[in-house]
Amino acid sequence: MKYGSIVLEKKEFVTIKQLLNLSESYKETVRKQSVLRLHEELKNAIVLDEEELPEDVIRFNSYVVVATKDGWQNEFQLVTPTESNFSNKKVSVLTPMGLAIIGYAKGDVIDWEFPGGVKSLEIKEVKQTEKV
Repeated sequence: MKYGSIVLEKKEFVTIKQLLNLSESYKETVRKQSVLRLHEELKNAIVLDEEELPEDVIRFNSYVVVATKDGWQNEFQLVTPTESNFSNKKVSVLTPMGLAIIGYAKGDVIDWEFPGGVKSLEIKEVKQTEKV
């Protein structure tokens, strides 16, 4: 892990904690495990002001490319649940994929439980949206 722990911006840290508290009742085992794992990671998260956040850290609205060792690759934008739109490659932070990558940085490799089993994901690229 590039920074030793996941790295989050202060406002996003609060939002994520609120979203996780609302989603603790998930019945689906994989999603529930993902929520619980992110809860654990939040205990040691590095929380920074927006201007201190490294550019290569995945946050809300980041464009991300992830890949596995078996050749699978996916590119998408990580968004809040209300902005989620699979056909437009906008993945909610509350999906197993979103829960797995939030706060990680380019080059990190994450072993995470997905519906198809444990996968080792590598963060290949992280691009931030332009600030308006």
